[in-house]
Amino acid sequence: MLSPSATTVRVFFHVLFATVWVGGQLTLAGIVPAVRRSSPSATKVIAQAFSRVAWPAFGLTLVTGMWNLMAVDITTANDAYQGTVLFHLAVAIASGVFAVVHSLGKSKAAIAIGGALGALTAILALFLGVLLRSGTA
Repeated sequence: MLSPSATTVRVFFHVLFATVWVGGQLTLAGIVPAVRRSSPSATKVIAQAFSRVAWPAFGLTLVTGMWNLMAVDITTANDAYQGTVLFHLAVAIASGVFAVVHSLGKSKAAIAIGGALGALTAILALFLGVLLRSGTA
């Protein structure tokens, strides 16, 4: 069996927390329409329960992302890698901003747009993270 390293642990936690954030949004996107049809008032309870798990996961994703970034000497990385890192950071932050818009939105449009853009940017951040992990600095 292979031995885990600090890098393995660091990447594992980052992926774990990102999985909760992104995967939870995708799961809710599939569940909420059915719940809304059968029990409209239950959607708020489900959203609040998800928030208690998702927001800490988002925060820990950012923390482990910074941990990952500190493990790479970005100054010696090529321009494409550096640009991808910056784009990844911007998209990850945008995911959180759009999720806040979704959570605090008062209109159906704000809730829908925040949710859709939050999920799309979360998926894009996930893709960029995989791209960075498979690329070379």
